[in-house]
Amino acid sequence: MKYNPYQSEKIAFRLLFFATVLVILPVILIVFIIIQKGISAISWEFLSTMPKMGMREGGIFPAILGTVYLVTGTLIFALPLGVLSAIYLTEYAKDNLLTRLVKLAIINLAGVPSVVYGLFGLGIFVMFFKFGASILAGSLTLAIMVVPIIITTSKEALDSVPRSFREVSLSLGASKWQTIRYSVLPHALPGILTGIILAISRAAGETAPILFTVAAFFIPKLPQSIFDQVMALPYHLYVMSTQVPNVAENIRYGTALVLLVMVLSMNFIAIIVRSKFRKKKKW
Repeated sequence: MKYNPYQSEKIAFRLLFFATVLVILPVILIVFIIIQKGISAISWEFLSTMPKMGMREGGIFPAILGTVYLVTGTLIFALPLGVLSAIYLTEYAKDNLLTRLVKLAIINLAGVPSVVYGLFGLGIFVMFFKFGASILAGSLTLAIMVVPIIITTSKEALDSVPRSFREVSLSLGASKWQTIRYSVLPHALPGILTGIILAISRAAGETAPILFTVAAFFIPKLPQSIFDQVMALPYHLYVMSTQVPNVAENIRYGTALVLLVMVLSMNFIAIIVRSKFRKKKKW
């Protein structure tokens, strides 16, 4: 029997398509169930008022605001540290045993369970630095958790920029930093934004790190400073589902739907920005 490469290619494509469907279908099913059971709870009152009656009634505005604060604080700390670290490892650091160990450690840190970061944040930021359970402690803990993701994706983006771009810039008399600033970073920006998207998704949806460092069961007022505790959607959803009896099903699913929409909205904005920069690529 004669070997037919086109037939093998068709089989491979079908297997890949089947694998993709197996991944996508459960996600679509989960989203459909959340929308179906939670859409009835969505209203202006639900989105803009404080919870009441032991979280069985009222809204989730403090949890929404707390999640926004935490994600914003996480990006403020993690983004500069992650991108600058990736630039140093890619453009300045020599390829030796030490840098290889650092790169391996960064990859391993990206896979550490989030509860470990929560305990680390509790010991360092809450107790040692005496920030207490606060927005600052929670943001720093989440930042440390997502920094390995940003470093890894940013490093891959920088590595993908052709070496000839650097050589041409340096040959024209530009300094090392000028070459990075004007010839490398603009082309690596779409990949860096991919890391930011992943970081936002993980920071917004984590429960364990904020459980130890910032999240509160219920707070009757909105936070006034970075040293205040906040409610957050992931923890609020966990509390309503496990600790508060007789909560209406549509309220639980409505909270999950709000969290899902918030994460997708943040990602959508980042994807739009990434697409605009990607269109500027000339290679």
